[in-house]
Amino acid sequence: MKPILLILDDWEGKIAASSCWDRLKEFVTINYLREPISSVNESELSNVSFLMAIRERTALTEEVFAKLPQLKLILQTGGHAYHIDTAAARRRNIIIALGRHVKAPQVSVPELTFAMMLSILHLLPQAQVAMHEGQWPTLIGRTLSGRRLGILGMGRHGSRVAHIAKTAFAMDVVAWERLGSSVSRPDGIPRLNLEELLQTSDVVSIHLRLSPESTGLINAARLQKMKPRSILINTSRGAIVDESALAEVLRNGPLAGAGIDTFVHEPLSPDSPLRLLNNVILTPHIGWTVEEVFEEFAQIACTQLLQYLEGMLDAAELIK
Repeated sequence: MKPILLILDDWEGKIAASSCWDRLKEFVTINYLREPISSVNESELSNVSFLMAIRERTALTEEVFAKLPQLKLILQTGGHAYHIDTAAARRRNIIIALGRHVKAPQVSVPELTFAMMLSILHLLPQAQVAMHEGQWPTLIGRTLSGRRLGILGMGRHGSRVAHIAKTAFAMDVVAWERLGSSVSRPDGIPRLNLEELLQTSDVVSIHLRLSPESTGLINAARLQKMKPRSILINTSRGAIVDESALAEVLRNGPLAGAGIDTFVHEPLSPDSPLRLLNNVILTPHIGWTVEEVFEEFAQIACTQLLQYLEGMLDAAELIK
C-alpha cells in the first residue's frame, strides 16, 4: 500500500491542477481535503504520512497532530511556519520542510503594492463607484512621480518596490530597517529613523516580517505623526498596524488614504470600521494568490517529497 499525501485547503483548485503530481503517482496516493481538518475523524487520517499545507490556512496544532499518528513530513508552502506548533512537531519527530525558494511573490506583492498606490492617488475607487451610478464626477488626483516613498523593510519585496519606484516612477525612495539605520547601503537607498521616515514620506509601504518587534509597530502615536495627506500601504502582516487607530486617522487625518491587504484577524470582521471608509482599499490577502505562486508551491512540494523518499531532502529547507 502506497503512503498517503494529504493536501490541505486547495480552495482554488490550483494545486490539484498542477502537472507536477504525475511525478509522484507511482510512489504515493494523493488525497485532497477542502473541509477543516478539525472536523475529520481520526480514522480517516490515521494512514496519512505526508501533509501539504497551503500557507497558514490551517493551524497545525498538537490536537491536529494527534489525529495524524503516522505523519512524517509537512510540506509547508512559503518561507515561514507561524501557524505550526513546531515544538509539538519535534516531539512527534515530524519534519517540516519550507518552500523558501518561491519567486513569484517577488513580482505579485510589489505589483499589488503599486496597484494600490496608483488607485488611491488617482481616486479610482471613487471614480468607479460614481461612474457605475451614472455620474460624471469631477475628481482631482495626484501622481507618484517625484513623491517620497518610505519603505519599511528592504527584503525581497521591499527592495523590488524600491527599484520599481525609482526606475518607473522617479520617486524619492528612503527606507527603515529594524536592525538600524545609516546614511545609505550598497543599494543606494538612504536609511532614516522611523519617525523621520513617517513624517516626510508621501507614501509609506510596509514590507516587514511579523515578529515581536514589528507587532504593533505602526501604532496610534506613529500614525498621528505621518505626513499630512500621505497614504499607507500594507501588503505584509496586519498585526504590524493598529487597525483601530488606522481607521481614526483615515477619518480625521493626517492620512489621505490606505491600501490594506492583510489584517490582524482574517477574514476581516464584517463590522470592522475600515469597511465603512471610502478612502481605503481593502483586499482579502491577495498579494500572493496568483496562478504562478500556486504552481511554484506545487512544484517545490513535489520536488521536496521526492527528495524525502530518496533520502536526499536538503537540511537547509527544514525547520530545526
